[in-house]
Amino acid sequence: MHAGFWTLFVGCIGVVYGDIGTSPLYALREALLSAGAAHSGVQREDVVGILSLILWTLTIIVTLKYVIILLHADNDGEGGTLSLMALAQRAIKGNSRVVFLLGVTGAALFFGDAMITPAISVLSAVEGLKLVTPTFDPYVLPITIAIIIGLFAVQSHGTAKVAAFFGPITVVWFVVMALGGLRHIADDLGILQAINPLHAVNFMLSNGTLGLIALGAVFLSVTGAEALYADLGHFGRRPIQAAWMALVFPSLALNYMGQGALVLANPKAIENPFFLLYPEWALLPIVVLATIATIIASQAVITGAFSLARQAIQLRLLPRLDVRHTSEEHAGQIYMPQINVLLLIGVLFLVVLFGSSSRLATAYGIAVTGTMVVTACLAFIVVWRKWNWPFWAATLLMAPFFVIDTIFLGANLIKVVEGGYVPLMIAGCFMLSMWTWVRGTSILFAKTRKNDIPMLELVRMLEKKPPQKVTGTAVFLTSDPQTTPSALLHSLKHYKVLHEKNVMLTVISANVPRVPDSERIKIEPLNDTFMRVSMTFGYMEEPNVPRALGLCRKKGWKFDIMSTSFFLSRRSIRPSRHGGMPLWQDNLFILLAHNAADASGYFQIPTGRVVEIGSQITV
Repeated sequence: MHAGFWTLFVGCIGVVYGDIGTSPLYALREALLSAGAAHSGVQREDVVGILSLILWTLTIIVTLKYVIILLHADNDGEGGTLSLMALAQRAIKGNSRVVFLLGVTGAALFFGDAMITPAISVLSAVEGLKLVTPTFDPYVLPITIAIIIGLFAVQSHGTAKVAAFFGPITVVWFVVMALGGLRHIADDLGILQAINPLHAVNFMLSNGTLGLIALGAVFLSVTGAEALYADLGHFGRRPIQAAWMALVFPSLALNYMGQGALVLANPKAIENPFFLLYPEWALLPIVVLATIATIIASQAVITGAFSLARQAIQLRLLPRLDVRHTSEEHAGQIYMPQINVLLLIGVLFLVVLFGSSSRLATAYGIAVTGTMVVTACLAFIVVWRKWNWPFWAATLLMAPFFVIDTIFLGANLIKVVEGGYVPLMIAGCFMLSMWTWVRGTSILFAKTRKNDIPMLELVRMLEKKPPQKVTGTAVFLTSDPQTTPSALLHSLKHYKVLHEKNVMLTVISANVPRVPDSERIKIEPLNDTFMRVSMTFGYMEEPNVPRALGLCRKKGWKFDIMSTSFFLSRRSIRPSRHGGMPLWQDNLFILLAHNAADASGYFQIPTGRVVEIGSQITV
């Protein structure tokens, strides 16, 4: 137990805190520039006020909201926006449209964050080369693009081997940051006044709109805080909390204070206060270490995007996509080719479009602040309905966080025209895709159900007039166990035969991360020839149908895959001008359906045992 804790402690520093650990590269610089330091010069009260805002933002949002409160709002050990949505749905004992919309919004905003993080993190690190020698200036963009392409290219090989180094390297990174800050705090001990929150309040009251703009940049210091909650299932509560309190928070605080003292002592250092913390001889190693740290931060976000996409598929918010497992030991390590390509294209587009980390910083905060507002709303529902707190007590606990998150969101929305529209557009595209998929599948389900025959009615008809029977077992996959699968109807219509045993198999996605094997299979015999089987998987599990069917032996069904054929219905979808959706949305739904993975591959059914029977339908 002791060794396991320290392994998780070091591991979570790399994965959980990689993103927030790269914020000092640009957060204080951008906040000071937003406050007008580039035009009116560095003002002592501005530096102390902005640093106070950063320190108290880290304390209130990360320490109180995430580390202390939200890490306790787990869904059977799992965290993240969609886990919180599922937990809230269970807490109110129903499918609330408001909760569903909040979950979809949070997930969509996370995908926007997953594109911006690699772009701004790698760019900000590589820009440090310009301080080594100005000769590198023209090569910053090409080097950044090469690193990003390389990062996404290795995803298919899995991150298990590289991940083993993530923790130790990031521990070194935080120690180096702390030492760099400590080295310069003595340059101006007046910087310690930033610990007093009154300086943060005074800065906001005396700067008006400029203060709000600076506040948007201050929020860059907590980007990556969502990873705390999203990676809860991988590392557990205690290691994540201990890592923050013992190493991450102290290192970040020391580094930011060191940067502040350096800028007060040498106003020209505002050009790049992070790298100027270190002596000239150490500059190149620090740039290399920073680049590795940003790659680790980007990797954590990419992995998070894969995990979130898989959760969305299991919760039926997205079509089935190709999911490849890159580790035999860790089920959570997956690779999704379509998501990987989508992220790569998005990241490269952002790097080329903005060209520098300062310009990208204007686009960064909206996605993260939006996600945090969503998280605060969902957490309120959980505290009130799941934890059974009185309404007033739940409001008293979560309202301050909601207000603070909303203020930060408003401060970032000021930058919509400068670049903030980018994450909103990315999130909008993902939300539109998820909404279209949910709406299209419900319309498709309703249309097919109109033409279907109730299963029990077909069973009675076949008992009265049985067709020719052949040996073996036929398994028909269906989303609705009450109606006859179209593959069975077409089989009877065209082949005029029936297997000795026929199983109507329904795969159910539960609102819990994992389902124990004892609860996975339910068998309902209809007669000697037909039975219904339901198979339940959690949204963090891979739906392996053959392996789960092996559990049926304990329930009395002697399953032999070599004498079993799996029948799948393949629908050819056509748009309709008189359907339930506009024509453009019909076409988007059809595009999503065409990119969906085959059911046989997704459910891991041996292709040699699969028979697909097609039909055409309009939406």
